[in-house]
Amino acid sequence: MKIGFNEGCNRFCKNHSVLEDLELCEKYGFDYIDIQSECLDRDLEAGKVTIEQLGEWFKSHRLSMLSYNALKPFNMSQTQEEKDEVMAQLDEIIRRCLVLDCKMIVAVPNENISVHATRAEIREDAVATLKEMVKKVEPYGIKLSIEFCGSPGMTINRFDDAYTIVQEVDSPLVGVTLDQYHFHAMASDWSTLEKADGKKIFVWHVNDTEDLPCGAPYNTDEKRLWPGDSQGCLDHQRFADTLKKIGFKGNCCTVEVFRPEYYELTQEENVKTAAKVTRAHVEKYWELSRVSY
Repeated sequence: MKIGFNEGCNRFCKNHSVLEDLELCEKYGFDYIDIQSECLDRDLEAGKVTIEQLGEWFKSHRLSMLSYNALKPFNMSQTQEEKDEVMAQLDEIIRRCLVLDCKMIVAVPNENISVHATRAEIREDAVATLKEMVKKVEPYGIKLSIEFCGSPGMTINRFDDAYTIVQEVDSPLVGVTLDQYHFHAMASDWSTLEKADGKKIFVWHVNDTEDLPCGAPYNTDEKRLWPGDSQGCLDHQRFADTLKKIGFKGNCCTVEVFRPEYYELTQEENVKTAAKVTRAHVEKYWELSRVSY
């Protein structure tokens, strides 16, 4: 198993820089990075870096980009203008991915929509939208990974629905992002995961969380913890055993937390800590694929 760093961990650290994340992730032994769109857009707008400069960096370093995180929202557009905006956003992300040698785009669902759509209607819309998106990414071999988000207001908030959508799209380029916090936060069905095709899980986010009621308004991303934190409540052994059993082929997990107190660390201390705790956590359940340092 290889380890990766998601910029959600440190996106609000003082003077955050995407380029600095690349340097620090390589320094502290991460194999991959999930670049967060809001971090990248912020740096591009500020003139800190260009996509081309980041692309050149990857060409001469060991660290690789696992995913572009994320295109959002990808589903439940209510007007043609909104639908066109989603596809235009996808076109730009594809352009960036080609420069960055990135083969994965995470797609995040819409939230707090005004229409009272049923789960079936939401699934139908997502399937149709993803089929159109596949036409755009297919020429480049870029994959789309749906990230269901464990919040009541999200249109796709359980693994069960996300996996059903993936099955109905039926493309080797479409899979699921399995985030442990999101799986727990809205009580996704373990039996669905245990019967899933592991090859359809493209991205795996490891983390832990405080033991809070599922669906509670205060049970938010901010309650996440580093994986293995003594305050955490997630069943890590079950996640690992299940993914092995169903044939997970991602060969990588990325740490993703959004805890405000972690943003008080310096950017370097944040990445250094993330690398240390993620490596120690993963070694309990998997053999690391390389010597991280």
